[in-house]
Amino acid sequence: MENKMKSVGKMLIARNLTIAFAESATAGRLSADFSMIENAGKFLKGGITCYDACLKEDLLQVDASLIKTYTPESMEVTKAITLGLSKLIEADIHIGITGLAAPGGSETQEKPVGTMFIYATHHNELAFSERLNFTGSREEIVAATVLACATMLEDYLTSLDNQ
Repeated sequence: MENKMKSVGKMLIARNLTIAFAESATAGRLSADFSMIENAGKFLKGGITCYDACLKEDLLQVDASLIKTYTPESMEVTKAITLGLSKLIEADIHIGITGLAAPGGSETQEKPVGTMFIYATHHNELAFSERLNFTGSREEIVAATVLACATMLEDYLTSLDNQ
């Protein structure tokens, strides 16, 4: 995973792009891992950990009815935290993550523990979004989510070269 993160960091620097994160289930892990990359200050703007739904509402301006309708762990709320983040931290790329890394959230048979949501924008346009399912411990689910996000970001940045 470390090599993947370094690769993405180099790609962001080469393209002169900045990034910011709104993290719920990963609780700042993505921001922390990206901060360990050499020259992270050239691309990492920062992140917000919004583990509790009240932070999604109060800080990121997610409508309470959206959370009530879709649950805090949903693609709809993930999109909303990403858009809310873009109003708080100026960056080229904004990424939001919610999900169920452990029991105690909105898990159901259709949305079991291990279901994670990633939503990314580039200049306020959709870059990528994905609903993922992982198994394992909380630590394994969070690590798999961070790796999946880095992979999606790497793929997206590579696609910019092909346009």
